Amino acid sequence: MIIQRASCFHRALLTSLEKVGPRYFTAPAQTSVQPSTYRDYESRDIFDWDNLGFKLIQTDYMFMTRSSQNGNFEKGKLNPYGNIELSPSAGVLNYGQGLIEGTKAYRVDDGRIFLFRPQESGIRMQIGAKRMCMPSPSIQQFVEAVKLTTIANKRWIPPAGKGSLYIRPLLIGNGPILGIAPAPEYTFIVYACPVGNYLRNGTQPLTLYVEEEHHRATQGGAGGVKAITNYAPVIKAIQKAKERGYSDVLYLDSVNKKYIEEVSASNIFLVKGKNISTPVASGTILEGVTRKSIIDIAHDLEYQVEERLIEADELFSADEVFCTGTALGVAPVGSITYKNKRINYKVSSDLISEQLNSRLVAIQKGIIEDKRGWIIEIK
Repeated sequence: MIIQRASCFHRALLTSLEKVGPRYFTAPAQTSVQPSTYRDYESRDIFDWDNLGFKLIQTDYMFMTRSSQNGNFEKGKLNPYGNIELSPSAGVLNYGQGLIEGTKAYRVDDGRIFLFRPQESGIRMQIGAKRMCMPSPSIQQFVEAVKLTTIANKRWIPPAGKGSLYIRPLLIGNGPILGIAPAPEYTFIVYACPVGNYLRNGTQPLTLYVEEEHHRATQGGAGGVKAITNYAPVIKAIQKAKERGYSDVLYLDSVNKKYIEEVSASNIFLVKGKNISTPVASGTILEGVTRKSIIDIAHDLEYQVEERLIEADELFSADEVFCTGTALGVAPVGSITYKNKRINYKVSSDLISEQLNSRLVAIQKGIIEDKRGWIIEIK
């Protein structure tokens, strides 16, 4: 029975790639996995889903394709999840020429599987690739690769309400290069991992520390794209904050050092009455997909939303603060410490952030109508 189902799955993968057409793949995607070796991808008993957390768990398959000399990407290939070979002189290792993305797949109550706005991640990767002088997969190729990786790792998608499958597209300059220049070859990889709550303390409110010494990004840099080089520099600030008992760090702008920008891996919102404000994305702030979604939902619910410069002093008068991100979701902030003063915020079930999050989750789970085409069903 397992062999029959796996064989059908193998044929379905090839059929779906054939439908994409020559514009995106020069030939149907190959797979180094024989049909008879596909695992029972319907199994839901492979993990303790109630204690999932947010850590790396090796799944079954990953998608990979490489660019040709003219910058177009070759046919895709599904491989068993595993290590990749890189030259010591690879552009990504020597000069950090790489981009990451993140999106999620959800299993809903009736067993269907939904992807949430993967095309937005594909668009963002193209924008980032242009900034980093890299070729990028087309949006359709990006989305198809995400779909295939999701299907191949279907058994790792947690049951409804237990978590999600976090999908990590990765674009790297793998070609060897000595001088500072674009790599001669690029690899596009998609792998996946089941995840629960991003935070160790689960659903507890965030406690943030405003960092005044280290900065996440600067004008003219790459803070507005999801470059791999944006993340290692913030580790020092995060470690310092966590040693003091905080969840994460809120960064200020590097020029005036008085405007809030974003948290290490999420965007931030302030609420005052019926008005919601978030720092304007002006090149130093990553425009998160969840951020965009929450802004649209807030407009639907008739809140006033402003994208503007926000002085850190406004933290003292805000009624409510919350953060958004693909990994994080929508999380209320319980307190922020700024200039050695701790600002506490109300945390209750009637928060505006809770209302926005409930609407977002209902769309992701198919409970309410998706009027914007955010959901892609995996079949």
